[in-house]
Amino acid sequence: MPGGRVATLFVGGGHGDLHGLAVGFLAVSFPGMVVFFAQNVVDGLFKGTGDTRTPMRTALLANGCVLVLDPLLIYGVGGLPRLGVQGAALATLVGRAVALAVGVLLLRRTLGRVRGDQVADGPSTAAVLRRVLRIGLPVSGDFVLRMGMSAALVGVVAGFGAGPLAAYGIGAKVMLLVTMSCYAFRQATAILTARAGGRSTARLLGRQSLLLASTTACGMGLLLALGGRRVMRLFTADPAVAEAGAVFFRCLLPYLVLLAGVVALGGVFTGAGRTRALFTVTALGACVQIPLAYGLSATSLGVQGVWLAMILATGAQYGVTWAFFRRLTGGRAPGGDGDRAAGDAEGTGEAGERRDAGAEDAVDVHKW
Repeated sequence: MPGGRVATLFVGGGHGDLHGLAVGFLAVSFPGMVVFFAQNVVDGLFKGTGDTRTPMRTALLANGCVLVLDPLLIYGVGGLPRLGVQGAALATLVGRAVALAVGVLLLRRTLGRVRGDQVADGPSTAAVLRRVLRIGLPVSGDFVLRMGMSAALVGVVAGFGAGPLAAYGIGAKVMLLVTMSCYAFRQATAILTARAGGRSTARLLGRQSLLLASTTACGMGLLLALGGRRVMRLFTADPAVAEAGAVFFRCLLPYLVLLAGVVALGGVFTGAGRTRALFTVTALGACVQIPLAYGLSATSLGVQGVWLAMILATGAQYGVTWAFFRRLTGGRAPGGDGDRAAGDAEGTGEAGERRDAGAEDAVDVHKW
């Protein structure tokens, strides 16, 4: 699709300075997405080894480069050409490229510690590629579907005017801070589940992640519900927008808590390679949320019908996610008979039978 048509999707129209600036920005940023995706792959390899600090450091390096290069390339400081918005896109590209180069060098150093016989005994490239696609494609579909749901909600809210739309835009960005903290628990759970294995371990990790994420979302959601108007005034001087945002925060406290549970338990599915479950849950949410948003918003609830649709859809997702989690991990509480079996397996034949039962429970999660 030509850059002009893509720019039209964002700024509308095919003429004017704004459209021309958007075209110039996309002309640099779109090809630069290759670097972005490569950097994500390198970061994923580090995270797979349990190293989450290196990706954080390379991200800080990239952002530091952007902060330095942005004014230099946008305004042409120090004899550099004045590139305007294209300079901003180029600064982002250069920052990511520097982070990618550093990440690749560190990754080569890490992989250099692997013995040659370990590499020779590993799976074939075709087998690895099939596994990556089998696990990765549902995750990609999950992300695209979530973005599509957000775009559909924007279309519904836009029908109520600029005020509710602005409140939704600001409120969604603020709530992103809450959900990102829950995604941190999810990522840690995914890494630990993949490295540890075993249903009992995955069950314990999932419940701990659920507790941490739900507590975090509940606490931060309460702060937003009680002080939503003050939060909105940090971003807008329009009283109507601030009031609409305050109502948005109050209504969506249950949504945040339910979403935190869905996100947290998703770490177990990711770590176990069961990413199709994530896509199924998101698809269910889309099937419930979008029709409800259109239907409830057409009633006397107005735009608050959209917020109610978000809560109901996320509640349905939470129920299915919990059912999948119980099925995946055996559904027994940590510390139950299955988890104690291995510890009791010493001495008598009866204890030996319990040991066998415990070993059977500790299956490889990737084979569930």
